[in-house]
Amino acid sequence: MPIGILRLGAYVPPNVVDNASIAAWSHTTEQWVDERTGIAARRYADPGAATSDLAVAASLDLLGEDRTTWPGIDAVIVATSTADQPQPATAAALQHKLGLPSGGFAFDVNAVCSGFLFGLVIAEGLLGHRLKDRSALVVGADMYSRIMNREDRKTVSLFGDGAGAALVGPVPDGYGLHASRLVTDGELRSIVQVPAGGTARRLDPEAYAAGDHLFRMDGRRVRDYVITTLPKIVEEVLDEAGLALEDIDRVVFHQANTRLLEHCTRLLGLDPARVPLTAPRYGNTGAASIPVTLHDSHLRQPLRRGERILLAGVGGGMTAGAAVLTWY
Repeated sequence: MPIGILRLGAYVPPNVVDNASIAAWSHTTEQWVDERTGIAARRYADPGAATSDLAVAASLDLLGEDRTTWPGIDAVIVATSTADQPQPATAAALQHKLGLPSGGFAFDVNAVCSGFLFGLVIAEGLLGHRLKDRSALVVGADMYSRIMNREDRKTVSLFGDGAGAALVGPVPDGYGLHASRLVTDGELRSIVQVPAGGTARRLDPEAYAAGDHLFRMDGRRVRDYVITTLPKIVEEVLDEAGLALEDIDRVVFHQANTRLLEHCTRLLGLDPARVPLTAPRYGNTGAASIPVTLHDSHLRQPLRRGERILLAGVGGGMTAGAAVLTWY
């Protein structure tokens, strides 16, 4: 039986960080932020909140507060690159905080901003072959506010916090996921990174002094990777699905930044009306951005049964992913 997305949920914190704050922190201007990124605001979590708390809020938005109506969930997959702690998995914290039975299993996926797509494809494989007639909760959640260098205008202007959740399970023939493509180019892993905090670079005083505990990104190389890799992976996944871009009703990209998304939309010859955006309001929410944007688009214009959707994005690693599905 095919596997598809059954329900969606999302959460972004209420604290709005506008471009005036970004400009003050990074010694730049609001005009520079707007012209370079097209992002007007992003959301930051409260001090003391954890990534799993964002994931819980998105999951409850999906599941509802009445536990008697919850479906059985056998797997919890959290895509994040800003985990609660090095170990155990943030998914274990989410499972516990939701009160899900311990008989299921939970684990994290770290493909940075491509993580939700990696988690979705993993869930499809598990449900299609090992957990037939079961369901999985796939959550993309990130809290980049905790790892930003507020003086680096090229990164602090982009990122915000958020979480998006999808209940994944069996759907009738003709619906669900038709094709997917995942890519990792590990030789490019230094383009996007937090250098310290693992076994390669300890969090010692020297690391803190050098700022190696904070997020770094070579924006120009990321842009080059996106505009060469994204069209290629989109073409490959559409070929596998036996479809063309003209057959797709909605294209949901990872919300890297508004200007880059506008460029990719033109590059692929897409009608902007088919490409929903949340980057202008929420910024780049990492692994959360695709489910958050799909959920937001659904609220604005409800997804219709039979609608064809393309999900695609690029993340650190460098990673890229794409999936084509028919909504049920």
